[in-house]
Formats: sequence, C-alpha cells, structure tokens
Amino acid sequence: MEFILKPFQEEITVNRLANIHYFEFTPNYHTSGDSHAFCELLYVDSGSIQIVSENYTGDLKQNEMIIHGANQKHALACKENVAPNVIIIGFECVSKEIEKLTYAPLHLPTELQKMLAEIIKEARAVYAPPYNIPNLKDMKKREEYAFGADQLIKDYLQIFLIKCLRGGNAEEGQLPAAETEDAQIREVKSYLDENYAQKIVVDELCFLFGTNKTTLSKRFKDAYGTTIIDYVNALRIKHTKRLLRENKYTLTEIANILNMSSVHYLTVLFKKYVRLTPTEYLRTLKEKLE
Repeated sequence: MEFILKPFQEEITVNRLANIHYFEFTPNYHTSGDSHAFCELLYVDSGSIQIVSENYTGDLKQNEMIIHGANQKHALACKENVAPNVIIIGFECVSKEIEKLTYAPLHLPTELQKMLAEIIKEARAVYAPPYNIPNLKDMKKREEYAFGADQLIKDYLQIFLIKCLRGGNAEEGQLPAAETEDAQIREVKSYLDENYAQKIVVDELCFLFGTNKTTLSKRFKDAYGTTIIDYVNALRIKHTKRLLRENKYTLTEIANILNMSSVHYLTVLFKKYVRLTPTEYLRTLKEKLE
C-alpha cells in the first residue's frame, strides 16, 4: 500500500501585500474617507487614534488592533493633543473569517505584539524605505534580501491572523494573556514602562524585585531581546519623539521631564537611536506627512 498524502486545509491565505508602514503621526493629522480592494490592518503602538469605518466607529487605543475589510470605507484622525505611533499593513486576503476582526478593537497580548514586530522586521529587510509616506502606492522591493524573507512576511502574517481569530471571541476584543512570559520579568517591564522618566539603576531593580544583576539581565534579554538600559533609552526616545511632535515643550523642557543630565546628552542619545537630530527629525517628519 502506498502512503496517502493529505493536503493542508488553509483557512487564512494572504495573497499579496500592498504596503507595510510604521507612522509617527502629529496631532490633528487625519485622512479622508478611503476604500480599496485589499484589507488594512491598523495597530496603535502608542497613543490613540479615532476610527470611522463601516463596521466600527470609535477609539483605537495603545496595543489595540482592528482590520478594515476589502472595499470598506474608512478614515482615521489623531486627537488634538495626541501624537500616536501606528502600524498599517495593507494585504490581500479573500477569507471571510477576516471580517470577524473588523467589528471591534482587539487588544494584543505581548506574544502577538512580538509577532507583529517580526513582520515589520522582515518587511524592512525586503522593502526599501520610505516606510512612513501616507498613500504610497508602490513600495519598492530591494534588489537583494535574505533567503526566504519575503515568504516569512506572508507566513508570519497568516499565523498572526489565525492566532487573532483563535484567541477567544474576537468580536469582544479579548485575547488571553501570554502564558510564556516570566511573571517577575513582566513586573520589571511594567515598572520600567511606568518609571522610564526617572533614573533607572539596575542594582536598585535587583533590590526591588529580589534578584541579582546577572540573573535579571539575562532573563530580561531572553524575554524581550534587549538589555534593560537599551529598553529604557528606547522608551525615553519614543517619548521624546512624541513630545516633539506635540510641539508643547522645548527640548530643554523635555530633557527636564525625562530627568536627563543635559540637553546635549538627550540630543546625543536621540541621534544614536534615530540617526537624526531632534530638529532634523521634526523637519523630515513634516515633509513626509504633507
């Protein structure tokens, strides 16, 4: 008797990609009503935006995602005092199951946030910049990229969507918390998320959470792929970028808010992470959004 090979049943198939963006919007930025023949995923990395679509009208808050179905008219608007960071992915998918993700925001646990980040990383390897131009009709692929990177975008996105749909009642916007993370390290991360504007000392963290420097550093990097200091500095720079976009504080005032030793140190740190000075960052951002 010969082996009987079984075909796979594919529930979610992403056929083509239209765009994949990471936007740093300014307050009051908005789009007019739009529709197109592909689906559009929106995820708020920080801040919040207002959504108007055929299936949902309301806020999309930090760590929440929603999908606009193909040919559904939609628009977004930033609030007066909020400068959000937003991921937008346009993709072609004919599965009817996708519609379940269009009715209400879905809060993503850390597991799915990491998966979304991997999609963005692979896309950066395949597609050439710019990544933050609204209504960019033709994102160009690089001439060369790592073996399999293009396929990984497709595969990761399909897995991501399946996990969203399997995560409970999608229409109620709930997913179970990730069970794989170390509970104590989650507490450390939460502490850093709330206190990054203060002086962070690893020895003090060890005292607060009853561990030692070697163990804490290793477990944090294993969980989040970065060191504690780099994580805190990235949060500070992310906050600096938002405050710059909101245009309410001078750079000196921002340095004081973040308890930086000087404006010079903030500028050096900013250039290290963004590869632009704060002034260059603002000018470049305004040019792209206009």
